[in-house]
Amino acid sequence: MAACLTDVEVLAVSHQYGKRQGLADASLTLPVGVTGLLGPNGAGKTTLMKLLATALPLQRGTIRHGELAWTRKNAVDVRRLVGYLPQRFELMEWSTLRRNVEYAAWAQGLSGPSLDGAVDDVLATVDLADRASDRARALSGGMRQRLGLACAMVHRPPVLVLDEPTVGLDPVQRQQLRRTIVQASEQSVVLISTHLVEDLATVADQVVVMREGEVRFTGSLDELRDLGATLADQHASPLEAGYHAVQAAGQDPR
Repeated sequence: MAACLTDVEVLAVSHQYGKRQGLADASLTLPVGVTGLLGPNGAGKTTLMKLLATALPLQRGTIRHGELAWTRKNAVDVRRLVGYLPQRFELMEWSTLRRNVEYAAWAQGLSGPSLDGAVDDVLATVDLADRASDRARALSGGMRQRLGLACAMVHRPPVLVLDEPTVGLDPVQRQQLRRTIVQASEQSVVLISTHLVEDLATVADQVVVMREGEVRFTGSLDELRDLGATLADQHASPLEAGYHAVQAAGQDPR
């Protein structure tokens, strides 16, 4: 990988929703490549992803990518650094696929020939170039997810945040989307949340497990499998066993 590729540092980040703690003193490094984010509902996954995408204001702690720190003053610069695909996203249903991606590119500051070239490239990357003139409303679920990913990726962001991108997809569609994510991760920090542990088995370079707003585990797939060695016969896979071992522990078991 090129030396200019940069990690994202999350340092002592906390977030409150009124009296409820959404995120508690979270610290982790997101390297170039794919980091999988696991945890039950309410664990803090979406809060962390929204903070990274500036969809929530940073209340306490630091997030930085190289010399650029997440602050209200430079929110525009941060947003151009990040590509964000929330779990629920809207498309311009009566517009073509190309028009949807063009609008996303324009919103990220692209124009002229650079916009056209970026749109062509990303539609090819997500294997939708032959559907570019179709209306978004005609797409299947898997194609909609790929179009959403194209909109998030069109400005070639060095940070890509994907919240449950495989929800509702069949196994073939999930495999296609995983290939696209792996390709994107060659040049970007990619954070992907999922409830399907096995979605990460072939794509993740690092796994983060959260519970009750806290980061409970950060490590490799092999390290997570090792944690579940004694529980493997109780779960569908060693990865699932490792995940449940982390969730059952009162603190990071490493």
